[in-house]
Amino acid sequence: MNVTDKPSSRDAALQEAFGAEAAGLYAQVAQGEANTALQRALELRSFLAVAEEQVARVRDRVHAATGPDGDMGDLSAEDLRWDADWLDAALAARDGYSAALDELLRAMPAPDQAGPARPGSSPKITTAAPPAPAAPRAGAVRTRRP
Repeated sequence: MNVTDKPSSRDAALQEAFGAEAAGLYAQVAQGEANTALQRALELRSFLAVAEEQVARVRDRVHAATGPDGDMGDLSAEDLRWDADWLDAALAARDGYSAALDELLRAMPAPDQAGPARPGSSPKITTAAPPAPAAPRAGAVRTRRP
């Protein structure tokens, strides 16, 4: 699934600010018809959508491990600590991207004051967020305790 197809929690705010749904806004960027504010907003939206998907994946993994149908013998406090670290990192990324997008939308000029799009200046929208700050234990080698 492409990042342009993933929902984000700020899609309604983007639609209100720019007057079109996310797919239409991405099309404007692809056609070179987007101003700098829209290009940056969609880049942040892309990062936010990926971060929100990461939060959901960790949440679902924890729910599956701790659910009533789960095998108690497979439950591991160490694995849950790792999941908590990953969740912290994913939530921090989501909160940062969300705050940055909200700030961009607040600082944007009114639609009638926005400058024209610059042909050929559309950056490529990436589909992966830059790495979130690593949790203190991220990358550490896991060992089993006796």
